[in-house]
Amino acid sequence: METNLVAEKADQTVYEGEGGAYYAWTPSKSPLLSEWKLGAGELILHPLGFALPHFSDSSKIGYVLQGSCTVGLVASNSSEETVVVIKKGDVMPLPRGQISWWFNGGDTDLTIIFLGETAKAQVVGEMSYFFLSGAQGMLHGFQSDIVAKVFDLNNKEAEDLVSSQPGSLIVKLRKGTEFPNPSEHVKEKVYAAIDTPAADVVVEGGGIINSLTEKEFPVLMGMDLSARFVRLEGKAMLAPSYVADGTGRVIYVAKGSGRIRVVGNEGKPSFDGDVKEGELMVLPQFLAASVIADEGGMELFSVINSSKPTFEQLAGNVSVWKKLSSVVLQSTLNINPELEELFMSKNTQSLMIIPPKN
Repeated sequence: METNLVAEKADQTVYEGEGGAYYAWTPSKSPLLSEWKLGAGELILHPLGFALPHFSDSSKIGYVLQGSCTVGLVASNSSEETVVVIKKGDVMPLPRGQISWWFNGGDTDLTIIFLGETAKAQVVGEMSYFFLSGAQGMLHGFQSDIVAKVFDLNNKEAEDLVSSQPGSLIVKLRKGTEFPNPSEHVKEKVYAAIDTPAADVVVEGGGIINSLTEKEFPVLMGMDLSARFVRLEGKAMLAPSYVADGTGRVIYVAKGSGRIRVVGNEGKPSFDGDVKEGELMVLPQFLAASVIADEGGMELFSVINSSKPTFEQLAGNVSVWKKLSSVVLQSTLNINPELEELFMSKNTQSLMIIPPKN
């Protein structure tokens, strides 16, 4: 069955204000988000921008595209707040229901892309957020009469508590506002660098591939998510591969541009076109994809809805071709032994990333 794949920029402005903005991809523009129960959004915090404490109905992984920020986390089973500072190239898993706040104390904008699963979300294909305070916050919704009774306040005190924060979602704080220092003792890892030279795969002149699974982040085990980062140098190619355990993935072009070809079960491209920075694509299960970077190179950040995905290569010394016996391979491709021997001799090296030829 033919799958209609598209590469799209965020199509919904959820919020824009003095402190920052939040944009989202919706199933109306990218229907495969709902079909594969995935979601995507982009957070921008201007200097002194503060995303009010909130939680989401979706588990997700955030990737810092630029800038740095202070993040506060309160897990549902924790009695205290964990504070960390994350920067460009870091990823942070966020389980559904976990409370977090985000503050940009730097001099430049912060941009974070969030990719996640929406299987249990209010609207499949969209990540919804619930704020504790502000004009759209829960406290405001209960109004001052209930707040007065719950917290044993008089009417004036309750009204001040409910209405003193007129902002929504993201506000700009006063200069000089000092936020807590990073927590000294963090029991478990809450973020890590994925854009790092110490990657899983490093090909000189070609690029890198780095993955984060439940092995590196035990929290991902309960989230059923993992992340993958690919950097391709100019004109380098990411060899064809697919996720062998039948999970879907969502791919975001974090930097640069290139060409993606996706092939499904009909033996013809489901997508063959140019993609550029800021665009998002959903790949359903078992579809194989290859990428060729433009002259300036490109970076891809993807999230897979499995905590330990298995990628199957279609080229190189770990590909399926190397696992087939000679007679099966010759019969499969309908080739003679000489061509089979030549073909196998070309699959003796790791070909996950292919550098450009001089």
